Order: sequence, then C-alpha cells, then structure tokens
Amino acid sequence: MTDADDVRRLALTLPHVVEIDSDGFDFRVADKGFVWSYPERVPGKPRVIRTDVAVLYVGDEAEKQALLLGEPERFFTTPAYDGLPLVMLRLERVDVDRLRELVTDAWRMRAPDELAADLPGPG
Repeated sequence: MTDADDVRRLALTLPHVVEIDSDGFDFRVADKGFVWSYPERVPGKPRVIRTDVAVLYVGDEAEKQALLLGEPERFFTTPAYDGLPLVMLRLERVDVDRLRELVTDAWRMRAPDELAADLPGPG
C-alpha cells in the first residue's frame, strides 16, 4: 500500500526531476510529465485532484492495454485519456517496489537519452 508521499519520495530520487507546484503532485523530466495526481473530472462538478491516484506515462497503447487488462484492480482509464499513453494507478493497491518500477519506467520513457544515461541500471 502506497500513497502520495511514496510517489514524491521515489520520483525525487530520479535524476533531473522537477516537481511542479500543484494541489497534488506533478513530476517532470526535461519539461515532460511522467507521473502526476489524477485530475478527476465529473460532469457538472469542479475538477478534484486525487492524490490517491497517480497518472503514469506508459509509452504506448499496447503497454497501456496490457496493464489495464492484466491488473484491473490497480489500473484504470477514462474516456478523457483515450488515445493517450497514460494510465491511472490506485496507489493503495500497489506496494513500494512495484511503484518504484512504474515510476522509474515512466521516467525512462520521458527522459531524453542524454539524461537517461544518468540513471544507473538497465535501460
């Protein structure tokens, strides 16, 4: 079980990460978002920033569908994200190791090659 503090701690361990001021959390590398709080939109109501749900960049539609179909208890999407390589993650349903993997993978996909080389390990 993880929360917004875990997202923040993990994201800030990655090289060249900037946290954008927001009502929740919003992390970028090279001006590209890789993980942020879910801005839930309900018709007729003001947008609500959900810090219990992280939006993650996943790279492509195939990976998005694999996560949605393979782990529906953890991942979901909405029509507003159709066609975008993004999934929403229910933080209370993931452990720290899995969250670290997801946040790091999102960072790797958004970081330019010259910055990605600063992260030790595979990739």
